[in-house]
Amino acid sequence: MTVRRVLVVEDDGVIAQSVAARLRAEGFEVGVAGSGPAGVDAALRYKPDLVVLDIMLPGFDGLEVCRRIQAQRPVPVLMLTARDDENDVLIGLAVGADDYLTKPFSLRVLAARVHALLRRTERTPVAGHELRLGDLEINQVERRVRRAGTEAHLTPIEFELLVYLAQRHRSVLSRERLLADVWGWAEGCGTRTVDSHVKSLRRKLGADLIRTVHGVGYALETR
Repeated sequence: MTVRRVLVVEDDGVIAQSVAARLRAEGFEVGVAGSGPAGVDAALRYKPDLVVLDIMLPGFDGLEVCRRIQAQRPVPVLMLTARDDENDVLIGLAVGADDYLTKPFSLRVLAARVHALLRRTERTPVAGHELRLGDLEINQVERRVRRAGTEAHLTPIEFELLVYLAQRHRSVLSRERLLADVWGWAEGCGTRTVDSHVKSLRRKLGADLIRTVHGVGYALETR
């Protein structure tokens, strides 16, 4: 079995080493970088299967790191943020991050998120399968999405969330079910992650595409 590589980009040495130790105990090969420039350089040399990336970094911030490493090669990114700032989260998702955790966080939860992100990268789409709902077109093989003829560039997790909702057109799905089936999380916490990704999808595809059912969850509806 091939050992998966994880790059941890974090300037706090205690946090970086704690995260690295936990991930090594989970069976990963782990590299560590302590600044924005060092993180980009390490991603180029180390070619990780996943990046754990802090937003606040010396040199330049994690958002810029994310932009640059995604330009090199697509790789799943789990962001770490010290601030529960929705704007940071939405910008991070827009530049290519797949998930996020707010500090302080549980190392157990972080390890579970890393495993879940890597499992998603191994999923194989159904050959030739396309979804067409009104003016929404989803090509699962090419992983391309168009609405009203305009292509939208989605992160891997945004794409999978959209497909899951589209396959259950007009069905109201709870945040907990979405976390379990799309993210692969067994724990019930983290519903704000769903909310942030839905907001990002609305920004890219239109605010009218996904309906909020207050107190329950979300439904994708097209005319």
